[in-house]
Amino acid sequence: MNTQRLLAFFFCLFISAISFTQTRTPVVQTQAGSVSGIVQNDINIFKGIPFAAPPVGELRWKAPQPVQPWTGVRNCDTFSASPMQASPAPFSMWSEEFLIRKAPISEDCLYLNVWTSSTSTDKKLPVLVWIYGGGFVSGGSNVPIYDGEAMAKQGIVFVSINYRVGIFGFFAHPELTKEAPYHASGNYGILDQVAALQWVQKNIAAFGGDPGNVTIAGQSAGSMSVNALVASPLAKNLFNKAIAESGASFLRSNSGNSLQQAEEAGEKTATALHVNSIEELRKLPASELMKAQSRSGVIIDGYVLPQSIAAIFQENKANKVDLLTGWNENEGLSGPIKNAGDYIKQMQQQYGDNAQTLLQYYPATNDSIASSSQYDLSRDIIFGAQNYTWANTASGQGNHVYVYRFTHKVPGTGVYAKYGAFHTGEVPYAYNNLKFVNRPWTDIDHKLAGVMSSYWANFIKTANPNGKGLPEWKPYNINEKAIMVLGDTQQSQTMPDAKRLDFLYSIMKPQ
Repeated sequence: MNTQRLLAFFFCLFISAISFTQTRTPVVQTQAGSVSGIVQNDINIFKGIPFAAPPVGELRWKAPQPVQPWTGVRNCDTFSASPMQASPAPFSMWSEEFLIRKAPISEDCLYLNVWTSSTSTDKKLPVLVWIYGGGFVSGGSNVPIYDGEAMAKQGIVFVSINYRVGIFGFFAHPELTKEAPYHASGNYGILDQVAALQWVQKNIAAFGGDPGNVTIAGQSAGSMSVNALVASPLAKNLFNKAIAESGASFLRSNSGNSLQQAEEAGEKTATALHVNSIEELRKLPASELMKAQSRSGVIIDGYVLPQSIAAIFQENKANKVDLLTGWNENEGLSGPIKNAGDYIKQMQQQYGDNAQTLLQYYPATNDSIASSSQYDLSRDIIFGAQNYTWANTASGQGNHVYVYRFTHKVPGTGVYAKYGAFHTGEVPYAYNNLKFVNRPWTDIDHKLAGVMSSYWANFIKTANPNGKGLPEWKPYNINEKAIMVLGDTQQSQTMPDAKRLDFLYSIMKPQ
């Protein structure tokens, strides 16, 4: 080979190397600076993109602040730290695939992740923003079953976000209320979600997404967050569809604390920590604050939520969105199970004149039936009646609504074999992520995951889950009450337990 040919060969090799590098390292310009990701199975993946400044030091217990712009290209190929919480460990029906990875955990957690099949601004792909559950005290976006690759392969820009939890995300105090320009405190985790959605509006087009076609989705506390965002005036025009899996706030038992109640709880926490001011509280190590963890949740603060969520919906003040919602057959989270006699006594003491009717719907003929009834009742109070009420309200106000019931027994071995369609069990099916969960999957499981993820993807794209080759999912309305049963087979049918949910709501609705 002569010198001229040799130089031409190396030049072509050099150009090929550059092209390969560019293919393997996608770079996107955000408003704060450029970010690089990775390509995996033809999907561009960006992990750990900051959407707000680290909420540490003086920014602890403040609304999320803007990101400090950077120069150069920021490498975003690894998940950020998860929010401060107890170290995750498998428990009950939740194996490790349903939990955050153990490290790192930090207050510096306000980052998001993007999976997209294209970074062309001409694509205008539909966008899904995923909000995790965890009872508002745990969770994070780096959970295996929250992976976005499968959805991205269906033409969706999948975004998963972090938000503050526990005492870092839902701590109210009179001093914090006084210093805040909006005269409220406590809903920092929800404000983080709003900030992430604002980031999506400003930046998602650069990742191939359409800021005018955004769906928010969540499960459990994530679903309750979706419920709060649909109710909040701060989230107006940030999305047009919502997916709510097992969680909402429409009953007295879950209507949220007032700002005054939350502030009083915050003062008790400060006293328990032996500090006299917010300045001192902000100087405490995060590990010390973790010792004072208390029950967290959305607060009716007059700012994020001007009224209770139930009142906002009843008065037709919520943001107008199309809704896909439902719950699972076996997700009751009951306390210690009582025998039939003790269960009947408890029902009579707790519900008085309504106990007899409730016992017709949740019977106690023997200990075994009483045991099942206690799980069913807790399921319906915590989830079923909540999402059912939301479906009725949204449908009655003219929104497109689709309701599901997940009934498929999630397979498992050992301790996991006894659980059925458990709480969170539907998530890896809905986002086609069975491969991340170590269970003895069958063809039925894979088929169900294909059907469910197609329903979810179609709804994200068009506000209608139906599509070619899928069993018809009839829309929900308050008269026919058609729901999609997602079990070993999938079919629309009339909701079988509407009457007992109606009665449950009638005795537990907010005053």
